[in-house]
Amino acid sequence: MQRRNFLKLSGLSVGAAVSGSSIAGLLVSTTSCKKEHHIGLMTSPVTVTEGNFSKPLSFPAQAGINQTLTAQATAANLNGSTIPVLGYQPNSLLGPTFRVNNGSAVNIFLQNNLSEHTNIHWHGLKIPALMDGHPDQLAMAGGTFRYQFTINQRAGLSWYHPHPHENTGKQVFQGLAGLFIINDAEEAALNLPSGQYEIPLVIQDKRITTTGIAYNPSMEEVMAGYMGESIVVNGIHSPFAEVATRYYRLRMLNGSNARLYNLAFSNNTDMIIIGNDGGLLKNPVTVKDILIAPGERLDVLVNFSGVPVGTELFLVSKEFAHGGTAQGKQSFNILKFKVAVALTDSFTVPASLSVINSIPASSAVKTRTFDISNAMEHHGVPMNNGMQMRHRINGKLFDSNRIDENISSNTNEIWVFDNSKGDEPHPMHLHGVFFQVLDRTGGRGAKIASESGWKDTVLVMPGETVRVLVPFENNKGKFVFHCHNLEHEDDGMMLQYQLS
Repeated sequence: MQRRNFLKLSGLSVGAAVSGSSIAGLLVSTTSCKKEHHIGLMTSPVTVTEGNFSKPLSFPAQAGINQTLTAQATAANLNGSTIPVLGYQPNSLLGPTFRVNNGSAVNIFLQNNLSEHTNIHWHGLKIPALMDGHPDQLAMAGGTFRYQFTINQRAGLSWYHPHPHENTGKQVFQGLAGLFIINDAEEAALNLPSGQYEIPLVIQDKRITTTGIAYNPSMEEVMAGYMGESIVVNGIHSPFAEVATRYYRLRMLNGSNARLYNLAFSNNTDMIIIGNDGGLLKNPVTVKDILIAPGERLDVLVNFSGVPVGTELFLVSKEFAHGGTAQGKQSFNILKFKVAVALTDSFTVPASLSVINSIPASSAVKTRTFDISNAMEHHGVPMNNGMQMRHRINGKLFDSNRIDENISSNTNEIWVFDNSKGDEPHPMHLHGVFFQVLDRTGGRGAKIASESGWKDTVLVMPGETVRVLVPFENNKGKFVFHCHNLEHEDDGMMLQYQLS
């Protein structure tokens, strides 16, 4: 938590003269107050308020390999009124959707017209460390940063968003994000639904007021993550989309700060998962519902051919278990589909999608375990320095001057994320690499359908321990890994690794 926010939440004026030693004392002296508020994570869910689903779904402009992105204060029409937001293009939340081919050389110029520093992390791109959007690599207010890199990875859905430490949550929540789609020949050969039949969906929640998108997390909201009452898709609150009686490809990103979604359809139709964070799966998997955490992506096929013209149905989030006290307690509609046109569709779902070789756990040269439970803080036990209510990994807060893990290039490792004593969900994200999920113990007790293939973010629910196999290649440099609950990340739940 930033010092300014801590003082405000403690009831102190930011302008008050408070020394460093006094702050330390305050952190100790407020232990009992924090303990009362946080034992068992007594955070109430933020109830979603649905709109009337009368606005058509729209799509951000498309961008190619050369683009200027201007981070700026702008405006958007949400809930019937135009309010201030942040965006990478005029009069809109979000930024353009990049579509590039594998092998392309990309040149993106960031112009920072904000009143504070920012940067861009290319979430899901395997690019050089100096281009990755590390919290140290910033464009100051009024400044610029040029991102130049070559795409050298398989087709998939990635995204981009700011990554300035302690300001990531605010900047993303208020509108700065966008999609980055990579195409390749393997995927093209499958003849998947494309054009108007391929629908990208950025799913987010916002707190919409008459004066803008509110971002002012309380202590409890820093601990649970900041959630909003309004669900927006591609920057539109409660939208609808007209579809025909055929297969569609829905490419979905959970771009929320903290909210988990248990995606399903209101008519219980099948969702056929064909891809995730790292692109195509080996084989399609059919589900009725699937959980998606902040930072995760899903690529699914949905067949509307059996639905009568005139039918309206919804993409929904269903209730779910294991999410602590702040998540999964409500079902709500996200996006309305209107079946408007009858079409004959010759598409058939491929039995095989891609070649993915499983990496044996025995190939790992090292196992590293990361305690993400924060159990002592959650149950009122002071840390050694007297500070509580901070999100840590292995008891450590982020420090850009400290390398936490040194890793040899071209080696495989097993990373263990241990949330067995925790009471909050943690979607754990590694920069610069993809990994394979080996297993999950406790909680849900097993991998879920979207966790085969390649991942860069994995959800670790309360009571769970998840093991992943990480092949570190030759992309040398300093990278971060962190919880993708952005309030947790800003609060310090982020470490660094050096690949040498």
